[in-house]
Amino acid sequence: MADDRRTHAGSGRGRPRGIAARVGGWSVSHRWAAVLIWVAFVAVASLAGAAAGTAQVKDKDAIPGEMHEALAILDDAGIEEPAGETVLLQSTASGPKADAAEFRAAVDDVIGAVRKTGEATAVVSPYEAKTISADGRSALVQFKMKGDPETAFERVEPVLDAVEGVQKQHEGELVIEEIGGASMGKTFEDAFGSDFKKAEYSAIPVALGILLIAFGALVAALLPVVLAMTAVVATAGLMGVVSHVQPMSETASNVMLLVGLAVGVDYCLFYLRREREEREKGRDGRTALEIAAATSGRAVLVSGITVIVAMAGMLFTGLTEFSAMGVASLMVVAVAMVGSVTVLPALLSLLGERVEKGRVPFLNRLKRGRTNAGGESRVWRAVLTRVLRAPWTALLLAGTALVAIALPALGMNTANLTLDQEFGDSMPIVDTYNRVNDAFPGGSDPAQVVVRADDISSPEVKRAIGDFKRQALERGASKGPIDIVVHDKENIATIDVPLVGGSDEDKAEQSLVLLRDEIRPDTLGKVSGLDAPISGQVAASKDFNDKLVGAVVPVFAFVVVFAFVLMLMCFRSLTIAVTSILLNLLSVGAAYGILTAVFQHGWGAGLVGAEGVGAIVTWLPLFLFVILFGLSMDYHVFVVSRIREARMQGRSTRDAIAHGVITTAGVVTSAAVIMVAVFSIFGTLSMQSMKQMGVGLAAAVLIDATIIRGVMLPAAMALLDDRNWYLPRWLRWLPDMTHDEEYDEPVTLDKADDRREDAPVRV
Repeated sequence: MADDRRTHAGSGRGRPRGIAARVGGWSVSHRWAAVLIWVAFVAVASLAGAAAGTAQVKDKDAIPGEMHEALAILDDAGIEEPAGETVLLQSTASGPKADAAEFRAAVDDVIGAVRKTGEATAVVSPYEAKTISADGRSALVQFKMKGDPETAFERVEPVLDAVEGVQKQHEGELVIEEIGGASMGKTFEDAFGSDFKKAEYSAIPVALGILLIAFGALVAALLPVVLAMTAVVATAGLMGVVSHVQPMSETASNVMLLVGLAVGVDYCLFYLRREREEREKGRDGRTALEIAAATSGRAVLVSGITVIVAMAGMLFTGLTEFSAMGVASLMVVAVAMVGSVTVLPALLSLLGERVEKGRVPFLNRLKRGRTNAGGESRVWRAVLTRVLRAPWTALLLAGTALVAIALPALGMNTANLTLDQEFGDSMPIVDTYNRVNDAFPGGSDPAQVVVRADDISSPEVKRAIGDFKRQALERGASKGPIDIVVHDKENIATIDVPLVGGSDEDKAEQSLVLLRDEIRPDTLGKVSGLDAPISGQVAASKDFNDKLVGAVVPVFAFVVVFAFVLMLMCFRSLTIAVTSILLNLLSVGAAYGILTAVFQHGWGAGLVGAEGVGAIVTWLPLFLFVILFGLSMDYHVFVVSRIREARMQGRSTRDAIAHGVITTAGVVTSAAVIMVAVFSIFGTLSMQSMKQMGVGLAAAVLIDATIIRGVMLPAAMALLDDRNWYLPRWLRWLPDMTHDEEYDEPVTLDKADDRREDAPVRV
């Protein structure tokens, strides 16, 4: 280690001055300038976003593969497929069949009511389209919604009301229900929108309440929440500007809010807790802020960069939705990180002792009961005493427990959840969906073949389309009816093919593969210059899943390798870099195991208000890996930085471990409790995919902040002892990013230790 590491923290000269310390020092010296610059930044970002507007991810870009090709062909030709809707008329046990006069009268009533709304066009009777079930008890009235299909869900309510009115006229004889792109879109918007509003409105009060308990003072509790929310507001504006390069989505905005609140509060907690700790030691305000900047400020920078790298892993999926979430997440982390090391020191300097305003006596007495005279957690002191007394036992017990928890993940089954899996029996449209699919398998989600030819009206093309329709029926891919629409001017035809299998995803996918790999090459594929991508809901699901599976290895490799390199440079230790990765992987594996046990097998699902649906939603494992790997580094960097700092002050490795873990226990616990509480809110939402995300995130954070950071990390470091600081000589060319630390005691180094090649770096 360099000689300048021996300086005394109070000397004020010769101390290491890294970027966090320099920025923090400037912020304290120019308090009002720092605050005004931050306010101006948030205002400008918000105004720029409002002026630019937000470009949303388009349907044709959201799904890769043949779905993208089909939508691009239609878009290039200027053909806008209206949102299709279907009204199911189904006789009850005692009701009339489709050939009865009463049934025909009900069909006429539906057609008249739908047309009267003025929102429908191309209304087709089941007697014309032959959309009557084989048993004669069900029929479909089909129509298109007028206007932009993207916003059809906003205009479909009058039609739904009209159909409901007809149902009331024929109560007891017929079941009359509507389903389609617009009506399902409205259902999702109502459920999804209200769910996320519930989460958003609940998250901030929950975080504020936990911070109030942690700090015992209203101002100190408000500060992290306010700073986190300004970071979210600024990022929302920046997303509008960036969206014209990388389109955004509603999901990306929600994930941004989730991540922004989590890391924004965390970073402020780290900084504020260290500043208060130094004040409690008797330091003056400026010195306390300088030390907080050089220590916690550095930890925030390292953690933030690591989280940004993890979020950037989403860009490697090649999926627009994931790319939008990745860009939004890394932006909010970057903004929160910059705000924490720039404006936060200025605010703390301006507030001074006023940060303790609004103290709650009961909470302060409670806090004093949890800590000793040195500000150390009594609970974690007791835990650490036992862990460090028998580190092998602690490591084996905790490791075995986490491996056991992770084991169910080996049998994880991923799938796109069907409507009944997603919503259960909580929404009437799920029953409608199932009734339509039972009577007309695949009718709700037909495959659509988009045929583009040099001359769509040529005898050769017409024959090929006819052969495709015939073979689809004869070879069992579809039971019909197959609908063909020809756009002569654009030389394009669309073929709607209800797939055998219907709502059974596996069977429907087999039918799709039959169409794509056998029937299409044998018919349409024989026409030169003809394109015929096959799209539809089943095709979109398959193409999305295939792309996602192909992205798993590159995303995992990118995140792990870059996190490893960052840990290596920031701690100058091969050992810490390796243990960081292994512990994070174990934490993610345990979260996967809990997800599989609860949502796939149904073990304890009732405890979280969920159901065992037999599968984990396809996108979740990769999403969780990226999010959790990034967020786990928050705690890891903060705790290990404090351990290393204590070791640099001359403490023994075991004493440094105990000091580092115990003194950070309060802030890590508070941060974890906030994250667990916020993520748990998502576990209460109505959609199973949101429940899975909430439970997975909450479980992983809880495990990470307790078993990993409180037991396995100190046990592993105690066993490794001075090997924790091992850096091979051949790696010492790496940039040194360890210089932002303050030390209370001079340290004398034994330079003989550094003469032997590959010797551990002693501090």
